[in-house]
Amino acid sequence: MVAIVGQGESISRSFYYNENKVGEGVAKLIQAQNYPRDSQDLTQNMRLGMLTKLAALNTRTQVNSLHISLNFDPNEVFSEAKLSEIAASYMDKIGFGNQPYLVYQHFDAGHPHVHIVTTNIQANSKAINLNLIGALRSEPARKEIEIAYGLTKAEDQKSVDYELKSAFSSRAQYGKSESRKAIANVLNSVLKTYKFGSLAEFNAVLGLYNVKADRGSENSRTYKKHGLVYHILNAEGMPIGVPIKASLFYNKPTLKDLESRFPANELAKDKQKSKVRNAINSVFQKTDGISLNQFVGELKKVGIDVVLRENSDGIIYGITYVDHKNKCVFNGRPLGPDYSAKAILERCNQTNFSALTTQISMENSNKQQPGYAGNAHLYAPPFHKNRHDPVPSEKDLLEELWQVEMGADGLPYELKGRKKKRKKRKMNT
Repeated sequence: MVAIVGQGESISRSFYYNENKVGEGVAKLIQAQNYPRDSQDLTQNMRLGMLTKLAALNTRTQVNSLHISLNFDPNEVFSEAKLSEIAASYMDKIGFGNQPYLVYQHFDAGHPHVHIVTTNIQANSKAINLNLIGALRSEPARKEIEIAYGLTKAEDQKSVDYELKSAFSSRAQYGKSESRKAIANVLNSVLKTYKFGSLAEFNAVLGLYNVKADRGSENSRTYKKHGLVYHILNAEGMPIGVPIKASLFYNKPTLKDLESRFPANELAKDKQKSKVRNAINSVFQKTDGISLNQFVGELKKVGIDVVLRENSDGIIYGITYVDHKNKCVFNGRPLGPDYSAKAILERCNQTNFSALTTQISMENSNKQQPGYAGNAHLYAPPFHKNRHDPVPSEKDLLEELWQVEMGADGLPYELKGRKKKRKKRKMNT
């Protein structure tokens, strides 16, 4: 079991995150502990009201909310009653057994998990100390519960042999759900679970789920201001709809935030490089004269998606490997010269990429690709062409779209009213 503890200054933010999931049909409230009524008899206002009233008793404590997720191995499927029991045991062990809290079972990931929302302000207006709660209380509680319920230990979960399942319940689709929510769902999962060392590697994962992080062209206002926006992509990998600024999302996935993650992610990824190399080598050793399509398919079987980047002329210039099992993303060249796009194409004897594209398009024209919206477990297409990611030396394909920055309301920056500067009054002397 993996326990993730989050602290915040807004109970309503954590509360509505889970309630919105319930509204979308990907979560369910299974327990309202220490409330005066059973969960089924509580309205949404009642559930939130009890927590906010407690928080209001102590206005000096700014951090007054706790948002916890308990995550289980994919093979550990429990009933609602068992999940509630485990959640109650955990909350009791970390000192929140007498606090009112809400337990939500989520279905939007490839593993069973619950979210718990509560406040650290007690009925006597005193705050429960949250200092080092993760290391001093959550970790011991997690280990005790793993033993008591025979759960897979967090330290051993990566070595467990299980069927690879996606971290997402559906790909973001423009027009199918509110764009901001759809993008946020993908971002939350990617940022929490994947290690990437560059914006290109970050986009390799996002692109599998119809989302792109974009700086715009070098001449755009967004690029010059070190900004970042997010798009939903259509079936051809092109942006559609109005881009949404990174600062408008709850977790603030700005370019500055992403860049701060890169160094630590690179260190964490380094230990997994040999596993990806071995997987690639194994594919070529197992089959002689393998095609690029077969190469991509074989890697997918062991949980590695291949993202190919091509320019507007259909020439592949880059390759990225998304290791879903170890949650790491690698561009080909840093893995070594034998794993770059050029080397892989040569090893696959691939010289006519356009023919390959036509062949795969014909293969898929009469059948629906597994993994699109509505499928519980996602699988990427046979290979992913990132047409919207042009070669740096070429003209940006989106230049015209990015000459004017678009805000979340769709109004160009230049058309927004500007406040007049107030003239300072001169003091009589």
